[in-house]
Formats: sequence, structure tokens, C-alpha cells
Amino acid sequence: MASAEHNMLNYEETYKNFSLDVPEYYNFGFDVIDAFAREDRNKLAMIWVNQEGEEKTYTFRQLMNLSNQAANMLLKYGIKKGDRVIIMLTRIPEWWIFSIACIKLGAVFCPCPTMLTPKDLKYRINAAKIKMVITDSENAPKIEEICEECPSLMSRFVVDAEIPGWISYLVELDYPAPVSRYLVNLPGMEKTKSGDPLVIYFTSGTTGEPKMVLHNHALPIGHVTTGAYWLDLKENDLHFTLADTGWAKSSWGKFFGPWIQGACILVYDIRGKFKATELLPVLEKYEVTVFCAPPTVYRMLILADLEKFDLTELRHCVSAGEPLNPEVIRVWKEGTNLTIFEGYGQTELVLVIGTFPCMEARPGSMGKPSPGWQIELQDDDGKPVGQGDVGRIAIRVNPRPAGLFDQYLYDKEANETAFHGEFYYTGDKAYMDEDGYYWFVGRDDDVIKSSGYRIGPFEVESALMEHPAIKEAAVVGSPDVIRGMIVKAFIILKEGYEPTESLVRDIQKFVKRTTAPYKYPRAIEFVDDLPKTISGKIKRNVLREKEIKNYQNTSKQEEFDDM
Repeated sequence: MASAEHNMLNYEETYKNFSLDVPEYYNFGFDVIDAFAREDRNKLAMIWVNQEGEEKTYTFRQLMNLSNQAANMLLKYGIKKGDRVIIMLTRIPEWWIFSIACIKLGAVFCPCPTMLTPKDLKYRINAAKIKMVITDSENAPKIEEICEECPSLMSRFVVDAEIPGWISYLVELDYPAPVSRYLVNLPGMEKTKSGDPLVIYFTSGTTGEPKMVLHNHALPIGHVTTGAYWLDLKENDLHFTLADTGWAKSSWGKFFGPWIQGACILVYDIRGKFKATELLPVLEKYEVTVFCAPPTVYRMLILADLEKFDLTELRHCVSAGEPLNPEVIRVWKEGTNLTIFEGYGQTELVLVIGTFPCMEARPGSMGKPSPGWQIELQDDDGKPVGQGDVGRIAIRVNPRPAGLFDQYLYDKEANETAFHGEFYYTGDKAYMDEDGYYWFVGRDDDVIKSSGYRIGPFEVESALMEHPAIKEAAVVGSPDVIRGMIVKAFIILKEGYEPTESLVRDIQKFVKRTTAPYKYPRAIEFVDDLPKTISGKIKRNVLREKEIKNYQNTSKQEEFDDM
């Protein structure tokens, strides 16, 4: 099972002939990690480095043995198939070791970012019926604060200390449970079917409490499209994805995607203050060949003098999470001679639309449907829309593709909203051009309807980002008596620029010249920061609700004044 999938040479041919073998029984830990470990005991899986320059390396063989050891520890403390375990660790090797251990046991692991508050954790532990939390000494006090209010939580595991009432990894390493290189026949072990629960991801929750996204053991197989086709990884590549271990994107580029291809990953352990430009010496020193980062990071990287760094080994760059502004793609290409290839997926999915290396990249476009995924753009009645028209991104679920989530756990209403008949509705809108390329417009709620026009915030934000004074921008609809909604931009200026009326007019004229004139922001507000989720996505809903509230308050005041 360890043999890597070949890379894509011709999109149309691959899409037409693509199929994935999903066996009845499958386990990423045994079928990929251990298989590579036995195939080549010296095969490198991970290079770990922190901001101080400390470095560790791990082979697949070492990860096999360490994860078996960790699985024995979890078995010793009652974790078995189907139990749910939160893993809340920074980018340290133990995150991967315990994630693989859970997979091997059939325990359902739930990655969580370390920046969660005690209140966030209490919600997650109780909502998902978590049995164990694995964390470090820095975050243990958060669990101490709420553990008595979490009836399902049976045990707490700390990886870097000895704390009363906690299982200590350090102690267990000194006095280990019996260790076997072959876990399959141990008491308490059960084989995993490809349809068994594997992982619960909590969505970033731009509105309401985060939903629980349940994936099964076929998820890593679904990431063939991510690792082999979009990341274009080969066995001798060194891949670097900048993503927090608490989010699903981590499994795309730091776990399932690269390792199913047998590629080595670079892990850069970031703590505290971080400047994106510190990544450039890391890319240079370790001779990274494939790089993936979110748009916010690329936007910061292009502010550096890219030509000062020797990035000759870097051959392929990708981005996902939100669309990239064409201006960022242009400047990156000028500095590195490399195109950034975009992709689209969700916590609920793998990469389902992508610009693949064998295709022409069109700046701002998500690309074309991934092999194995049938996608339609539909109107509100479920009918396909015409070429160039905006529609809801709908994914055909029959036959069910590997990598599509099973369900939102314990949320009947969310499942009924997302699944209709033959389709899963992503909640995003896009349009398709005459060559079959998809272009992201926005979330369903983000689309602005103004004077009969439908305007996607991303189009306006992309135009704004080309203005020399603008560092960051978010666009929403603001209520208006005449037009129903107008386009309003919230703008963070670059250093050296001051908010003035003349700058407002200059920005408006600039957008009119850059995109269709009806899309320009009729209102502009300069701000110091923008509301974001802990995964870094702009909360447009917060800005939109603020505008609605201001409009309602103004209307009430006008009514009062007229009395």
C-alpha cells in the first residue's frame, strides 16, 4: 500500500480515467507509515526545526516504533477503538506520534489549536464526548480549569512534564508498557474498516459554535489528489506546508497528503511572535522543493526582497484557504520565477478543485475539478446555472468520493442543510468560464446584491489589494435605502499612509479602473485591524452585522427626530 501515486501529466486524461481503490479494511498508520518503514528503514519522513535553529529528524521506521510505543501507552490507560481523544499540541513531533497512535488503535483523534480558551475547550470536550486530552504543560492549566465540568473526560495526558493527576509521557517512557513492533494482534486492538470514524475536525466557526466534521479512515486515500496531483509530490521531495496542527489543512500538507506519496515534510515550530519573512531563510537553508502557505503569508512574503534568497531548489508553490489576489501572484512570480497554484477544499473535503502543474494557471482562479470529484454550479432551486453565471458549488455524492466527510456530528439541521438528494452543498459560490476554470465569488451570505447586481467581495478585495496604499481589505454589503446594499470596504493602510478624503476618492477611482465600475466601494472605513477566526479567515459576518446594526440605529434616530 506504500507505493506512491504517479503525478498528473495530462488533466483531461487523468480526470476521465481516474479511480481510487478503497479497500474494506484500511489504516493509514499500518498501511502507509509502517509500510514505508519496512520498505526502507532509512527513509526520511520529517525534519523538525524550531525558531532557535534546533533540529531533529525522523525516519518512517522511527515513527513506526514511536507511534507503536504511544499506542501501547494509550491502550494501558483504556483508550480503544472508537474512543475520542483531543490532541492539542504545537508543531512538535509528539503531535504526529500520538495522531498515528490513535489511528492505529482506531481511536478518533480531534486536533485542536493551542490558542483555544478554557471555554472553547469545555464546549469541544462536552460536544464531542472526549475521553482523553493530550497536551503540554503550557496548556494543561486550561484543562485543569474546566475538567470537573466535563463528565466524559476520563484521563489527561501531558507530553513534556510531570503533573499530579496527569499521565506523563516522560514517566511512561521511563517505565513503559510492553512494547511490540506489531500492534495488530495485541489485546484491545481491532482492525479498522475504511468507513470507520478516523478524525473529528472542528470548523473555525465564522458564525455560531463550531460544527464537528467527522471523517472516516478513507480520508488519507482521498488526499491522493492533494499529494500526488496538486502538491505534485515525489518520493525525494521535501515539502513544507505552513499550517497550525489544530486545523484540517495540516492533514492536507503535513500528514496525509505528503506521506501517502512517501515525501519528507519540513516542520517549522513557531512559538510566540512570528514574522512571515523568517520563512525565507528556512526555505533556502533546507532546500525546500514544494511550498504551501495561506494567502495572508504570501501577502507578507512579497514585502521582502525575494531575490536576496537562493530558492533555486523550490520548484512548486501552492496556496489554499481563501483565494489569492492576482497582485500577490504577480509579485511572487517576479521575485521567484514561480507561479502560485491555487486550490479549493474545505474542512469537510480534500482538494476538490485545483490548478494542477500540468495546467495553465489563471491568477485568481481555483482551477478545475479534481479527478474523482463531480461538481456542478447550481441556482437556489438546484438547477445548473449557465457559463459565467454565479451558482452554489454542489458536489455529487453518489458515488461517494473518498475524502468527503461522513456527517456533522450530532447536528441534524446542519446535515439537512448541506445534503440534498445527490449533492453536498459547500455553502460557497463560484462561476465557471468558457474553458472550465472555476472562480470563487464568496460564501452564500457574503455575496452583495446591489441595484440588481450580484457582487462577490473577493473581486473587490482583489482590486483593492493592487492599490499601493492598502495592506489588507475586507468588503461587505452595507444597507442602503436606494440600492438595497452598497459595497463597503474596511481597509488597513500600509505604513506611511494616512486616511484622508482624497485617499478615499483615489481608492474608489482606482477600483473603477481595475474592475467593473459598479463594483467600486461607495463607502470606505479605515481600521487598525479586522475581525478574524483563530485560523486567520476574515469574519465578514461580524462586519456585515455591524453595518446592519448601525443602519437600524440610524433609522430609529431619524424616526425619533421626525416625531
